Amino acid sequence: MDANVPSTARVYDAILGGRDHFKVDREAAEIFMRALPQVGEAARLNRAALMRGVRYMVGRAGIDQLIDIGCGLPTMENTHETAQKIDPDVRVVYVDNDPMVLSHGRALLADDRTTIVVTADLRDPESVLTNPDVRTLLDFDRPVGLVLTGMLMQVADAEDPDGILATLMAPLASGSHLFITTWPDTGDPAQAALSRACLETLGNGWIRTLDAVERHFQGMPLVAPGLEFVPRWHPGEPDREVPPADALEPFERVLIAGMAVKP
Repeated sequence: MDANVPSTARVYDAILGGRDHFKVDREAAEIFMRALPQVGEAARLNRAALMRGVRYMVGRAGIDQLIDIGCGLPTMENTHETAQKIDPDVRVVYVDNDPMVLSHGRALLADDRTTIVVTADLRDPESVLTNPDVRTLLDFDRPVGLVLTGMLMQVADAEDPDGILATLMAPLASGSHLFITTWPDTGDPAQAALSRACLETLGNGWIRTLDAVERHFQGMPLVAPGLEFVPRWHPGEPDREVPPADALEPFERVLIAGMAVKP
């Protein structure tokens, strides 16, 4: 852990007003906030979308196994807490490669027998799939919910994000779900500004066209309402009041969500 180099998890913590970060992370967060003053609110909207996604997979689709890759530092309500409010027996694997995330997560979950934190890197999907703790806790012969919120923008095209996702989904059973939030490129200046801030501070953070984002789902059918900006994404909640697309503020258009089901 290098206190002189910002990390994604710690910068995100600083943006959300947490305490688990260093000066260099606060300085990076300030660059994000200059690029998009409401970046903290955008992060909270992303977190709320994660909770809706988890509630859908566990409560509507009946999934009782989740893998959350790039989980970040414990903040607000977390994936296992949301899932286990619905089904106390849900098993959750958190995956991250940040030492601070791993330290905090393992301390938080020391007495939890249904939730673990493992060290692995999204860019090496086999390190996730073959991890012995993952294979012990989860049964890949039954559906799994794969969660990647705010992760794929950190993977360069040269690192083949679609190939990574194909590898991750390949061993999962029919009925498994893939849930993604990421940065779209719809021509909105706020999207480009956020990408520039991330590239300046963290060396990654690419926006992608809607067609490119849709390819992440490997041709699998999307759960309604399909790809949507996070304030308008409401799977399994048909009566949820959502703002009209043309009424969204710029910060509400910097993240898009989608969920697909493996046939």
